[in-house]
Amino acid sequence: MKTIFITGASTGLGKAAAQLFQSRGWNVIATMRNPDAAPELAALDNVTVLPLDVTNLEQIKSTVNKTLEFGNVDVVFNNAGYGLIGPLEALKDEQILKQLDTNLLGVIRVTQAFIPYFRERKSGMFISTTSIGGLIAFPLGSTYHATKWALEGWSESMAYELNEFGIGIKTVSPGGIKTDFVSRSLDAATSPAYEEMTNSLFSNMEGMMAAASEPEQIAEVVYEAATDGKKQLRYVAGEDAKALYAQRLELGDEAFREQFGKQFI
Repeated sequence: MKTIFITGASTGLGKAAAQLFQSRGWNVIATMRNPDAAPELAALDNVTVLPLDVTNLEQIKSTVNKTLEFGNVDVVFNNAGYGLIGPLEALKDEQILKQLDTNLLGVIRVTQAFIPYFRERKSGMFISTTSIGGLIAFPLGSTYHATKWALEGWSESMAYELNEFGIGIKTVSPGGIKTDFVSRSLDAATSPAYEEMTNSLFSNMEGMMAAASEPEQIAEVVYEAATDGKKQLRYVAGEDAKALYAQRLELGDEAFREQFGKQFI
């Protein structure tokens, strides 16, 4: 029986992935900052819920060590993250640091903790949730995009490092997901100078969420990435994300940016 280790598993995509892999006969190590937040996961057979704050290096080490004591791990799904929206000049330094710490450094730290184990086994797979926001950019999301674009480049570089040892690394880039992400996992800052742009962004976001995928649909793409045996690096997930990314590739970067930006400015 294979085992997947998931970060950010209390809600949304992480929770849907935990339920899907469990239903397909996998062992699931579901981690989250507050394990009491997901009693229904803990009640499932072959699911172990453990505490993990990906900004806490000592907790990463102890949770990974505890996980490896249980038995083999085949896939690590780096999913923990949140969104930060607002003009850069309005963001507090603590907000910037927290965004980088959670979305980027958290993934790097968790991955680093598992690499020696996978390298010795000469097998294993890392999958990270990036976002369509790791392939295209929206206004007022600069720090969020900094983390997601960084994960795409980091993963591409890591593939060279890891593939030599039989270890895979992949990214899953969803568009909108119908969860409470906006109300639960979104931090924001505002400035009167950017009010028109902010209002435009949020009104466009409402329209985009109407075309969003269910978390279960994106979880299926994560499962595909984990099991298809391909060396493919990127999996664009959701019809909205696929359409936007195809448009960028077709138009080229500058023409796409000009056309896309007209929606917001």
